[in-house]
Amino acid sequence: MRRIWQSRPKARIAALAFVAGAAAALGHAPLYLWPLTLAGLAVLARLVANTPKGPGWIGLVGGMGYGSLALSWIIEPFLIEPDIYGWMAPFAVFFMALGLGVFWAVAAWAARALPFRVPVFGFALTLTAVEYLRGHILTGFPWALPGHVWISTPIAQLGAWVGPTGLTLLLLLAAAALASVHWKPGVAAGVGLALAWGFGSWTLAQPMPGDRAATLRLVQPNAEQALKWNPDQARRFLDRLLTASAATPRPDLVLWPETALPYLLDRHPELGPMIAAAGKGAPLAIGVQREDGARFWNSLTVIEPDGTVGQRYDKHHLVPFGEYIPFGDLAYRLFGIRAFAAQAGAGYSAGDGPKLIDFGPSLGRALPLICYEAVFPQDVNAAPERADWLLQITNDAWFGTLSGPFQHADQARMRAIEQGLPLIRVANTGVTAVYDARGRVTASLSFGTEGHLDAALPSALGPTVFSRLGELPALVLLAGLALGLIRRKSPKYS
Repeated sequence: MRRIWQSRPKARIAALAFVAGAAAALGHAPLYLWPLTLAGLAVLARLVANTPKGPGWIGLVGGMGYGSLALSWIIEPFLIEPDIYGWMAPFAVFFMALGLGVFWAVAAWAARALPFRVPVFGFALTLTAVEYLRGHILTGFPWALPGHVWISTPIAQLGAWVGPTGLTLLLLLAAAALASVHWKPGVAAGVGLALAWGFGSWTLAQPMPGDRAATLRLVQPNAEQALKWNPDQARRFLDRLLTASAATPRPDLVLWPETALPYLLDRHPELGPMIAAAGKGAPLAIGVQREDGARFWNSLTVIEPDGTVGQRYDKHHLVPFGEYIPFGDLAYRLFGIRAFAAQAGAGYSAGDGPKLIDFGPSLGRALPLICYEAVFPQDVNAAPERADWLLQITNDAWFGTLSGPFQHADQARMRAIEQGLPLIRVANTGVTAVYDARGRVTASLSFGTEGHLDAALPSALGPTVFSRLGELPALVLLAGLALGLIRRKSPKYS
């Protein structure tokens, strides 16, 4: 075996690329080992720079190493009913990692195909570009972008200026400086990170406006996913929600998580008054499944104090294969294939787009985000008007207890920083918390427990650069750096 290993240098390089990619994933939640992310990406950049012909396979293997660890939570939904879906779990991890690896392969190929005078920095730019594309093409999948490793540090505050693409660019340029194995780029990277850290720390030290004069109640029923839709358990989970909602003292608004109501509200008109009675005069914003004829939606509905159904928001950015199947009606009719997470019909229909919910003068207007929608910065920027706060309802029981819920919460937290808006996050089980407009936790519930949290609603900051311009500043910077690197052809650092 040793002789075979020594005779196959490509195998050794591939193994190193895979390990480097996996190490780069360790900067994400829940470990937050971002120095290992820097080191792993530096090794990968060096391998790409030293492979002038056909470096795409290095990017492919490195991306698969990164994806296999960063996206390992994808096995959890298949283990809810392991006797039926468990066999699919390894394939899900493999194909998710392979898909991410393809993006990284394109970045590695482009880094050497384009005339960058410094290949390691060329790879930093091309990888930033393809990670931006990963978040946008088709339906987009910006989960675990490299720049998200900064969320646990003050550097994350730069997100209000340059968003996740800018944070990714900063990380990859620092990794490229290490990969150059030259003291000048290394010193420059150290100074740059120190300045970014210092700016973020200064930002966090600035005074915040006082909280709004309103109290929110966040209800976490902790319904086990394997039992959540069991008809014999439905009343038990509903009673958890009602009991928590009715606790004294009365809040100004009660919030339930995604698809919290285990019944179809449309078919049970008696539920509106029952839920309103638990609110004791406070409105309740609850996650429901909604139907209209043969169509179903994953929705947030406001139950008014008199028991009537008020404002409503239908989730518009659905999870492919989880909440809808491409050509879903045909797939269901011919093969019986239905969306994995949809519990009504063959899948959910998409709503009309972002929409604000007005909760009145004391609470202001919220931009609702249902589960997966919170990972898309472009969707938050697409709101018709600026909200006073962000409201994410989610069912993170799908994501298990290791990495998925924490990565999901971190990415939602990034939206608060980008927008300068507080974020209220209500999970069935997972991370239920209140974040201020700089992304700091001001109140939270214990992970994986049944209970409720009464908390003040933080105030908003002024509009940020990112809320006004989106990814444009980061993309302009990326294009400028690319032009600067391509201009000269004689390499100084390899």
